Amino acid sequence: MPVDNSENDHTGHSLDQLNQALSSGMFVHVRNMLQKMAASDIALILESSPPSARQVLWQLIDQEQIGDILDELSEELKDPLIRSMSPERVAKATASMDTDDLAYILRSLPDAVYKQVLQSMTEQNRQRVEQALSYPDETAGSLMNTDTVTLRPDVNIDVVLRYLRQRGNLPDTTDTLYVVDKQDKVLGGVRLADLLTCAPSTTIRNIMDPDIQSIPVSMSDSEVAQKFERNDWVSAPVVDSDGKLLGRITIDDVVDVIREDAEHSMMGMAGMDDDEDTFGPVLKSTLRRSLWLTINLFAALLASSVSNMFEGTIEQFATIAILMTIVPSMGGVAGNQTLALVIRGIALGHIGQSNARWLIGKELSIGFLNGLMWSILVFIAVLLWKDNMALAGLIGSAMLINMTVAGLAGASIPLILKRLKIDPALAGGMVLTTVTDVVGLFAFLGLATLYLMH
Repeated sequence: MPVDNSENDHTGHSLDQLNQALSSGMFVHVRNMLQKMAASDIALILESSPPSARQVLWQLIDQEQIGDILDELSEELKDPLIRSMSPERVAKATASMDTDDLAYILRSLPDAVYKQVLQSMTEQNRQRVEQALSYPDETAGSLMNTDTVTLRPDVNIDVVLRYLRQRGNLPDTTDTLYVVDKQDKVLGGVRLADLLTCAPSTTIRNIMDPDIQSIPVSMSDSEVAQKFERNDWVSAPVVDSDGKLLGRITIDDVVDVIREDAEHSMMGMAGMDDDEDTFGPVLKSTLRRSLWLTINLFAALLASSVSNMFEGTIEQFATIAILMTIVPSMGGVAGNQTLALVIRGIALGHIGQSNARWLIGKELSIGFLNGLMWSILVFIAVLLWKDNMALAGLIGSAMLINMTVAGLAGASIPLILKRLKIDPALAGGMVLTTVTDVVGLFAFLGLATLYLMH
């Protein structure tokens, strides 16, 4: 399927125009261009600009646009921009934000600034934000909005429709109205489509779905995303431990969670933060990447120490030096395939205690069969190339051992790291590479040493 790059081309063209106008000092023209753009487009342009241009663009953006733009920005770019604003300006810019988005922004502020922003808010906004902030981050409570329309079961559709017309508008992404009792406990839900198509005299009790699934307020945001994905929800009610309705979560918030989890896994495989700024400062980016490069250096030194243990073997069998990198390389590729599969399974909630052992057995078997197949192929290749049966047998045996271990390690390392509460996406690749390098070199050079001894 061909990739549609029209949106990227349009953004790139707008960015070129803005840069040309900025470099020419045409700030009024830039302001007029920004006023005509959607918040999402401005956010994308800010993220695509160097830091110096960002500061100028940020000063040219209208106050009315700031809240919507902040809602679209990545955390890495959003935090410094908010810190550069006065508390009064932050309060004014975020007044129209959804509760969950506003709470997310305030969590990133220093305590002193955060308190000043709260004091600058209206009483109503302060109360709804404080309630949202009372729930832990990355839970259903931190995702939910409190803009929920509720119904009583004993009223008829005609009364509800008159109430909705009098209200004048509905919260964004509303597809279902929730039915509650006098204690605000969820009894069911009524789809808007049913309200419009059923007879006006019909009571809500007769058309509501009593089996509507609610989300516990303490559920993790990843589990919430999985539920939305499995059930094709547009929205879902959030309840406390007593079943009392607290708010609702909508699909737009879940999409953000899915995107953040995907970025986290992708960047984590490279040992980087998922909010890494593409155009961030050089020194800051360098320091961020140095941690995992340092850890990787020690892992590489560990693998090199294995080669050093067999220095005498390498000197006596010079051809080994040419072929010794093949075994760790093949094991690393095979292990990373398994690692990616298992990390994805963990992220999607497919892997638990009940099936982890079966999965490890499966990947161990795949590793053995892959190792057997490729060891035979490399045996034939080395035999034809070097005409040395012993050397071909050594590298073939070592490859069988390392690819079998790689299958086992690729499946077990993410599960072990998860149990230790270490992010598998962040540390799994480095640990696996160390294992396959060490085992591959040890197997090949160890077998070669045994061969020379006999």
